[in-house]
Amino acid sequence: MNKRDFLKLAALASGMSSVAPTAMALDFGKMLSAGTDLAKSTTISDQELNAYFDQMTVQYDQQNKVADANSPHGKRLQKLASGLEVEDGLKLNFKVYETPEVNAFAMANGTIRVYSGLMDLMSDDEIRYVIGHEIGHVKAGHTKARIQTAMRTSALRQAASATGGNAAVLAESQLGDLFEKVIRAQHSQGNENAADDYAMAFMKRRNYDAGASVTALEKLAKMSEGSSASWLSTHPAPSARAQRMKSQLG
Repeated sequence: MNKRDFLKLAALASGMSSVAPTAMALDFGKMLSAGTDLAKSTTISDQELNAYFDQMTVQYDQQNKVADANSPHGKRLQKLASGLEVEDGLKLNFKVYETPEVNAFAMANGTIRVYSGLMDLMSDDEIRYVIGHEIGHVKAGHTKARIQTAMRTSALRQAASATGGNAAVLAESQLGDLFEKVIRAQHSQGNENAADDYAMAFMKRRNYDAGASVTALEKLAKMSEGSSASWLSTHPAPSARAQRMKSQLG
C-alpha cells in the first residue's frame, strides 16, 4: 500500500480530500449491526466507535510491518512513549510501522502508530508533538464527528452482522473505506489549529520541549516544498502553523 493510498484512507492527523476513488469499495448499506439505521448514525456511542477502531487497528497492524520491540525503532518508541500510557483519560498503545513514509496517526481507541520515516526525520520531542497533535484531533471530537458524517452521507439503512453488542463486524473493504473517510480526510484549518493548541498544551503539561512543535512543523514545511505526494499535503500550511506555534512559546 503506497503512501498516497494510505493518506486517502483515514481521523489523528490529516487533510487530503477523500473524493478520489480507492481500491477498497464500501457498501455502507451493510455496515451497521441489526436494528441500526441512518438516524442512529448521528448518535453513535463511544462503545460503538471504539469497536470500529479496534477492528481497524487489527487490520492495519496486519497489513503493515510492525517493528519488533527490540529493533532500533521499537526501542526508541518505547523510550519516547515512557510515561504516556494514559493521556487525558485516553489509554494509549504504541507501535512503529517500518516504512520510509513520514506519517503517524491516532484513533479514538487509544491506538498510536508512528512511521519509522517520521522517527528518522524528527527528534523525540518533535515526535511527541506529532503524537500530541493526533491525540488532539481525537479529544476534540473530530474523529467521532467524521465517523458520524461518513455514516449519514452514505445512507446507512440496512443491518449487518453484530457481535454481542451494538457494533457491527465490518468486512476488510468496509474497514478500509471507513478508515479513509474518518482518519485521513482533510481537516479544516480550525481543526488543525485546535489540534496544534492541544499539542502545545500537551508538550507543556508533560514538560517536553515545547519548541519542538515549531521545529517539527518547520521540517514538514521544508519537506512539502514542491511535493504534493507527502503526508504534508494533508495538513494546511505547516509553515504558517509553525509561526502560530511560536507565538505560544512564551
